[in-house]
Amino acid sequence: MGQTGTPFHPQQALDFTGKTVLVTGGGVGIGRAVAESFNDAGAQVIIAEIDAERAKAVEADLPGTRVIQCDVLKRATPKVLAERIASEFGKLDVLVNNVGHFVHARPFEMLGEDEIDEILDTNLGHILRMDRAMIPLLRAAGHGSSIINITSIEAYRGIPYCSVYAAGKSGLVGFTKSLALELAPEGIRVNDIAPETTDTPQVALGLMIPLEHRDHMDKWIPLGRFGHPSDCAGAALYLASPLASWVTGTAIHVDGGALAASGWMQTPQGEWTVVPIISANGLKVPS
Repeated sequence: MGQTGTPFHPQQALDFTGKTVLVTGGGVGIGRAVAESFNDAGAQVIIAEIDAERAKAVEADLPGTRVIQCDVLKRATPKVLAERIASEFGKLDVLVNNVGHFVHARPFEMLGEDEIDEILDTNLGHILRMDRAMIPLLRAAGHGSSIINITSIEAYRGIPYCSVYAAGKSGLVGFTKSLALELAPEGIRVNDIAPETTDTPQVALGLMIPLEHRDHMDKWIPLGRFGHPSDCAGAALYLASPLASWVTGTAIHVDGGALAASGWMQTPQGEWTVVPIISANGLKVPS
């Protein structure tokens, strides 16, 4: 059933022809995969990308996309982006807030005030500004428009030396729930995607796992592998589509079952254990 209770075909539900989609950080990793997927589904994709080389590359690889080189963390950027989208397209159907980063991975007491502010703004503050700027454009798109925030599995479990990052991501979860209630009467849905470790240039698994242990990587996650950017892209397509017309204020955990496992993993022999079975280049207290 669609937004108004009328039947639709699944293939039609994933057709975004005529829809305008903004993806922040769309030049690499999860953001790039999300942008590619919406582009393939027929959407007019707008990408906000800070890196000039990535911006050129994605523009060349995805003809028809509109790539705007900008820093979404700057306070003036969301308003400028909104004005440009309003001028060129008149509306925004889907906003995907993808930008986020650990920024500084150190014990909490070693972080300076400016570093704490930077982490929180990177993972929460700028998203509040982006949403506020884009809501009028989402409203102009009408019933069925959607905000999708990329949060993290770390919003739902502890992570050492990234406590402020986890606070930002947890705050984003709470913000999503409350904003979803505010916008629901207008038919604007707000949801999260919470991924486990995903193999991207930002979090390259090859740098995290010693070579001699990489054969065991598939034992750490119940579904047998770490994430690919396309996993989150699929979740984004679903959340933005009529298939999710009755879904708002919630999160999809794109984590291969990691959160459900709560530390359980398989040994090379296939036995389940909560005892670490191999070492890794993990997070260490700086000397």
